[in-house]
Amino acid sequence: MPDSSNDLHIPLGSDELVVRQRYEVVSIVNDILVALWFIAGSILFFSESTTTLGTWFFLAGSIELLMRPVIRLTRKVHLNRRHGSGLDSGGEY
Repeated sequence: MPDSSNDLHIPLGSDELVVRQRYEVVSIVNDILVALWFIAGSILFFSESTTTLGTWFFLAGSIELLMRPVIRLTRKVHLNRRHGSGLDSGGEY
């Protein structure tokens, strides 16, 4: 179970918005997209006529791989602005 000490809980009436969960969902969706780009690119490499398109899919997958640390950094900056703490706040996401 992830460390929830870095979650930002914002009361909204009887509900709370938990910022960590939103970034985690974005990260999971990003990981799924990475897999789909690389699977599609691999399939397209089976035929010479679709190799160029497969290469573009591999490029898209590589860009998505770059997005993972960008998502994590964005989350840390967001939470640090709310909490005023340093970037060493710990946590996986």
